Amino acid sequence: MLEKYLIEHCAPTLASLKTASLFCIAVKTEEELESQLKAWNGQLQEKGLFLLVLRRNGEKALIYVCRSSHLQEDLQKPGVAGFLAEYGYQNTDVRYALERLMKRLGEGDSFPHEIGIFLGYPLGDVMGFIQNAGKNCKCSGCWKVYCDECEARRLFAQFQKCREIYARLWNQGRSVWQLTVAA
Repeated sequence: MLEKYLIEHCAPTLASLKTASLFCIAVKTEEELESQLKAWNGQLQEKGLFLLVLRRNGEKALIYVCRSSHLQEDLQKPGVAGFLAEYGYQNTDVRYALERLMKRLGEGDSFPHEIGIFLGYPLGDVMGFIQNAGKNCKCSGCWKVYCDECEARRLFAQFQKCREIYARLWNQGRSVWQLTVAA
């Protein structure tokens, strides 16, 4: 079940081009989801990735697929700790920060926009999105861009090409394991 989602939604993360990806799936049973996550984590951990349920909402689960080393680097970038502190993050330890993000996701109906940091989006774009309430962006693709439009367009094209290549290779019989770049 998860394999198709990993290819469709996470190819740039599997290819080590992007810190993390996010997708929502329908869940039949808690046991089935846990079983699949355990199996995929067992396989992908060796390559530096993990899958985590950020939020369950009835029969849907929000799945986060992440490269730990990339997330640690992103959380250490200038300005990130101060920005996250505004939302109650006391430090930028990966495990703590993810627990805090999960708590924020469960606090209400609004979506915590700092999640962009956890997906590898530039801090300036995350802040721009929040300050502009999602309006007035220079362009949009994987995220709304408020700062470096040229670099963002380059990345969006790179991510799209990666998705196309991964989908083609997967349809030709390559496995997610074979397509995942080692850390």
